[in-house]
Amino acid sequence: MANVVKSKGSAGKTRAAATNRGTANGGPGAEEGTTEAMRALIQRHLVSTLARHPSSATARDWWVATVLALRDTIHERLIQTQAVHNRDNVRRVYYFSLEYLMGRLFGNNLLATGLYETARAALAELGQDVDVVRESEVDMGLGNGGLGRLAACFLDSLATQDYPALGYGIYYEFGLFRQAFADGHQVEHPDSWTIFGDPWEVVRPEYTQEVRLYGRVENVFDDRGNYLPRWVDTKTILGVPRDIPVAGFGTMTVNLLRLWASKATEDFDLAAFNSGGYVDAVREKAVGETVSKVLYPNDKTENGKELRLVQQYFFVACSLRDIIRRHRRIPGNSWDNFADKVAVQLNDTHPAIAVVELLRVLIDEEQLTWDRAWGIVSRTFAYTNHTLLPEALEKWGVALFDRVLPRHLQLIYAVNDRLLAEVERKWPGEVAKKRACSLIEEGGGKAVRMANLAVVGSHAVNGVAALHTALLRRHLFPEFDALYPGRFQNKTNGITPRRWLLKCNPRLAALITRQLGEAWPRDLDRLRGLERWADDPAFQAEFMAIKRANKADLAAVIRAECGIGVSPDALFDVQIKRLHEYKRQHLNLLHILALYRRLLQRPDLDVVPRVFVFAAKAAPGYDLAKNIIRAINVIGARINGDARLNGKLKVAFLPNYRVSLAERIIPAADLSEQISTAGKEASGTGNMKLSLNGALTIGTLDGANVEIREEVGDDNIFIFGLTVEEVEALRASGYQPWSRYQADEELRAVIDWIGSDYFTPGEHGAFSLLHDSLLHGGDPYMVLADFRAYSDCQARAEAAFRDRAGWARRAILNTARMGKFSSDRTIREYATEIWRLPAVPVP
Repeated sequence: MANVVKSKGSAGKTRAAATNRGTANGGPGAEEGTTEAMRALIQRHLVSTLARHPSSATARDWWVATVLALRDTIHERLIQTQAVHNRDNVRRVYYFSLEYLMGRLFGNNLLATGLYETARAALAELGQDVDVVRESEVDMGLGNGGLGRLAACFLDSLATQDYPALGYGIYYEFGLFRQAFADGHQVEHPDSWTIFGDPWEVVRPEYTQEVRLYGRVENVFDDRGNYLPRWVDTKTILGVPRDIPVAGFGTMTVNLLRLWASKATEDFDLAAFNSGGYVDAVREKAVGETVSKVLYPNDKTENGKELRLVQQYFFVACSLRDIIRRHRRIPGNSWDNFADKVAVQLNDTHPAIAVVELLRVLIDEEQLTWDRAWGIVSRTFAYTNHTLLPEALEKWGVALFDRVLPRHLQLIYAVNDRLLAEVERKWPGEVAKKRACSLIEEGGGKAVRMANLAVVGSHAVNGVAALHTALLRRHLFPEFDALYPGRFQNKTNGITPRRWLLKCNPRLAALITRQLGEAWPRDLDRLRGLERWADDPAFQAEFMAIKRANKADLAAVIRAECGIGVSPDALFDVQIKRLHEYKRQHLNLLHILALYRRLLQRPDLDVVPRVFVFAAKAAPGYDLAKNIIRAINVIGARINGDARLNGKLKVAFLPNYRVSLAERIIPAADLSEQISTAGKEASGTGNMKLSLNGALTIGTLDGANVEIREEVGDDNIFIFGLTVEEVEALRASGYQPWSRYQADEELRAVIDWIGSDYFTPGEHGAFSLLHDSLLHGGDPYMVLADFRAYSDCQARAEAAFRDRAGWARRAILNTARMGKFSSDRTIREYATEIWRLPAVPVP
């Protein structure tokens, strides 16, 4: 360890020095002499580890060598962190999430360790540009949307604030997919992010776990007549852990993300190979590795559904075994103090089967009584709900569950019996209450309700925005809220400012650091200090010059990716998020069509030039969402090529949305589209990232938009549309989209446009899925009901953008007032109010 590069905050420096680090141009500066040490480490790894001579090394070779040099420092801190935690037998939180949208780690880890400028200087001395070298890194294919990105932000905040924590998930060989476009259609290609290996990970074969699946339950009795069910005739796969270190910013703490890769117990059948059965010889290996092959297999088929259930059980079974192993290795630990040392947070319903798996281990393997086992289970778990959409609350058919996890199904029925007895005691004879609370959905096909299981098996349940939590209690789980007073609470989501400002927007970060000092990345409330310059013309000019430079950078990306030329002086109107009807990208499209139509009717119309920027993936089996993508692409291509517009309107749909692309888009945004149907978005975090970087929000009173408005003020956000109460009332009264269509001439014209072949000559019905969903399909997300209010609000935003000083003031105040939405604040609330988790500084 003598060769490890030391930064400020490393051994020999005070903790105060470590926690006040962080400059906007790449984090804390290195101590004198560390550049030489870093250069030597990079050269050593290039030659000794990669067997490369500098003269023949590629950019990727230099990147890997630099990662390995940086990893030396991180691993030293990791070992020190684990030593402190084990010595003190600390309480830990274990975060269970099926996805982690980590993005790229190189820049973040350099910032966190205080070695960014050191690495830049060392590489420069070696003839390499750090900005070129870092482009060799690919985004980790471990997540998809906001759920996974939130998990990644939480890991950052846990380490930065010295909370003992470990994330658990799956090591997917392939990510969701790599998106491309062909004739406007989304085309899915394999996201082979692991094809060349990943230098951040460390394989831990000594902690491999066995996972049993399928089989049957054998009913046996002991000598005393006690029922002893045995799960027999099972198939077994292995879970091999791969560890990715998570370095805290401005601290010595390094936590872990432990991901499980599935392997077969028997890789190779030599007898089958020798007899000519080459495919059969590796069949078991292929089947065993399928479990961690791909993120979110298509669940339109029964095989896809089964694989998703197996994935979820596989990762929680491995993780719980690992937690138990870690608990038992500390002398004096037992089941008596398990729940005192272990807190498990379930990130949505995907890991909910963990409740039953721990119960099974305690009862079947550890021979604990039911009451004692359930007491441990219910003190261990807490559950975060991320959706208000009933169809998104996972349910598994009882027949499927019985085939894959027969013993767990027995235990679910046993939990349900006790639950229904509890419901009967509170509401005697009320069948509707039992039906609402039951873990088993009756009807055409019985199903296990995983959200209900998570609520029943957890000591705390939280929503992720104040509105979302209120709707959870009022609409989704009102019976459970009454049955378990105090169990439901709110934890408004947050984002890490280290990635979403310090790293992704270095120009703005440098300006903030110059004005406020270096402490803000660890204390985002300090941004309030920018308010004093919101009306200062010189500061406004500097702030907006940074925005324009970022827009110029994005314009170059748009030209490279889409072949479209756009002006950085235009208003950049940005909607970047998963493609789903409730997020209403098609509402945005209707407005674009309305603007296009106005400009064709009046070519001299004085409008602010706009660039509409989209980035989104649609689930492979979500046909309507894919039709919306094609509509945006095809219509956008027609608009972009129409010389009559004189460049006043441009539409760019950037392919393959991912974290590293978001980092290019977000600093350049002027207007942030957060236009979901009120009551459908749990929170949203893209809204926070965009506002933090000086974009103004146009949105409904949904999710965290409500709290953003409270923070930034009514004058600094554009709110439109139906409220939750108005949506509910309109639906109850019998919403008629046809009446909206008939009453609004402009709306009728653009919908008819979509239904025609104007944009696809000779291809009738190209956008029929979209067109029919708005009219014949009942417009379930009330796009037509909100169109006119949205269009009028867009006009207000355009007028505000013309006032350059006024817009600058609003943008500055958005950045200044985002302190509440740091994930550091969110994690402190979880730690205090749910996990009872003290911070443990590492010296």
